Amino acid sequence: MFLGSPTEHLTEPALELSRTGPTILQALDHHAVVILLLQLAVLLAAARLIGELMRKVKQPAVIGELAAGVLLGPSVLGVLAPEVQQYIFPPVQHQADLLSVVSWLGVLFLIVVTGLETDIGLIKRRGKTALLISSCGISIPLLAGGAFGWYLPDAYLPHPEKRLVFSLFMSVAMAICAVPVIAKVLIDLKLIRRDIGQLILASAMIDDTVGWILLSVVAGLATAGSVDLLSVGEAVGGALLFLGVMLTIGVPIVGRIVSGVDKRIGGASAQLSLVIALALGCAALTHMMGIEAVLGAFAVGILVGQAPRFRREVGHNLELTSDAFLAPIFFASAGVKVDLWSVATPEVATIGLAALGLACACKITGVYAGAWMAGLHHWERLAMGFGMNARGGMGLVVATVGLGLGILTIELYSIIVVVAIITSLMAPPMLRWALSRVKIGESEATRLEAEAMAASSFIRQIRRVLLVSRHAHSVDLPAQIIGYLSHEQPIEVTAAYARPQAVHNPWWKFWSARGRRYGAVGARALARMARPLRLLKGSRPELKLISDPDPAEQVLVEAQRDYELLVLGETHRGTEALFGPMADRIIHKAPCPTLIVREPSVAGGDDAERGAKLQATLPALYRVWSPKKILVPTVGTEYSKNAVELAAVLAASTRAEVTIVHISRTGSNDVDTARPHEIGAQIVAREAERAKKFGASVETVVLEGARPEEDIVRLAAQGSFDLIVLGSSLRAVAARAFFGHRVENVLKNAPCPVVLLSAG
Repeated sequence: MFLGSPTEHLTEPALELSRTGPTILQALDHHAVVILLLQLAVLLAAARLIGELMRKVKQPAVIGELAAGVLLGPSVLGVLAPEVQQYIFPPVQHQADLLSVVSWLGVLFLIVVTGLETDIGLIKRRGKTALLISSCGISIPLLAGGAFGWYLPDAYLPHPEKRLVFSLFMSVAMAICAVPVIAKVLIDLKLIRRDIGQLILASAMIDDTVGWILLSVVAGLATAGSVDLLSVGEAVGGALLFLGVMLTIGVPIVGRIVSGVDKRIGGASAQLSLVIALALGCAALTHMMGIEAVLGAFAVGILVGQAPRFRREVGHNLELTSDAFLAPIFFASAGVKVDLWSVATPEVATIGLAALGLACACKITGVYAGAWMAGLHHWERLAMGFGMNARGGMGLVVATVGLGLGILTIELYSIIVVVAIITSLMAPPMLRWALSRVKIGESEATRLEAEAMAASSFIRQIRRVLLVSRHAHSVDLPAQIIGYLSHEQPIEVTAAYARPQAVHNPWWKFWSARGRRYGAVGARALARMARPLRLLKGSRPELKLISDPDPAEQVLVEAQRDYELLVLGETHRGTEALFGPMADRIIHKAPCPTLIVREPSVAGGDDAERGAKLQATLPALYRVWSPKKILVPTVGTEYSKNAVELAAVLAASTRAEVTIVHISRTGSNDVDTARPHEIGAQIVAREAERAKKFGASVETVVLEGARPEEDIVRLAAQGSFDLIVLGSSLRAVAARAFFGHRVENVLKNAPCPVVLLSAG
């Protein structure tokens, strides 16, 4: 807990050896490895089994995981089969240390996952409330614990002359709470995203930080006999400085680190390794500063979860590793240390019950009082108190520290451990009971519904976009569409100008007139592409010039770098081919969904000379485009749903109006068209409800016609629509990108720009 010289904690023989020469480190004992593996296997199997049984009776798995440890400890297995219990869990310090390492990894992984699930915006908004609740939740238990320690009979103190130290220690033991247990309970009860869950978590983190600082003070007093004010000031100042730095400049720094690793290495495994390394590093830093290691891991989890390039699958993998392996071992190993028989005598049991009652009463009362002053309702106050009453594994750590420093007797150690376990077992059912009476407010319900919508939404999962254009002037509209999408969510864009180069010029011909002209055209194109991308909110776009005899292949290589969307800017020039060979190939082989932005016909040719002349005049043509009316045809498929989402997000950003239209084809023998108008009304109503949840203003239209594609074009012209959004799937027709005759008809004849989303 405190820093010192490298040789400070060495034994005399080790010190003598370090002075005489280098130490030859021995390999880990074979038997120790066997016992450790056996411990992990037994703890994991028992914890998962009993945890699943708890889930069957609608209780959080953490109850079963703690109970599994108690069953495997001296309380049950130690009585029924003492030889077996002693063999699996021998009372040997170095063996216990090996298991503690795995347990600490379980704590840190659980805290990182908790940080990823933490809504930092909500905590900032309710930070004053959390601070008020925490201050009362700490102060009252501190006073009660101090009084308990001061008046306890001398027989239960190892050193009665150091009663002040003992009283201060009991104050800390009463005041702390267990963030890992609280986080696990909230996750198991699916309350981690609720406002009350986030508030409990924020208050518990403040409690824990202050509690560990106080424990550092008490430990220093116990070892030195006096309080080192300088060390205390460093610990307090270090905690405040660390949190201040991490929550300010740490946000962009961590975001850039995640982005850099993703760009240069890519893949979920690289990000997973990065997150673990950052968490362990920051945990070590905070522990070196004299504050709790979980604070560093928690801060990393929060910041990584806010990074634009952070992959949600990485968080899912971390959660799986924690839930399936590390967290059950941590909770079960905490239960193994409990010896219920040491508190079975009437005198010790009486003191234990008094300590348990006092611990629960003072914590719940303190938190309730703070929540009352913060303006929370009665059941919310109780829920806060019940949640923060859990001491869990942190209570076990405090008890272990007290025993090691000679502050506690074995009886009081067992009492503190039992209090920690029982309060952790009490928290889930009491929290569930109180929260069943807490009504979800309108704003919270809206937020939870929006989060559920975002989790199942195609458009809300887009974080990285590759924008490709063969003509710089055709990038204006797609770039601005991406810019409007970034108003609602952080998006990183790579914009590539891809033009075929007839041959690979030798390096000595690089400075030829043709080479210089081609390079100048590319530079002007990139400059042109950068202008509309200024609408992007957040990170600046990355610009790339792709010049190759086969630019489509280079685009596809770039697209393999884990983009969620590939955007192509195309202009209809009146030719028979809809897209062209290069675009056809990219669309066919794209590893991610594609968004094709098709603009109406413009004058110009395809030859290089006319293209260069056109690009030279492009800066004068750029203007900000903001649609007022968006038309979205739908047939009720998944592709149509994705198109509606896209149109709704664009409309919410530009204050445009979305018209969702369903056109039933007359003369069809399809059974589903027996009641065409009624079925169409159901489809557009369902899609309109979804669009409204994204904040769009929506109108619906249901029509019947023999040729729906012509009706769409006519409706777009008569209604003066600024944009048509289509959703479709790619059809397997030769090498050409074909989305069906109706879609092609709309793309060729629409009087306004058309966005075609193929998200399958």
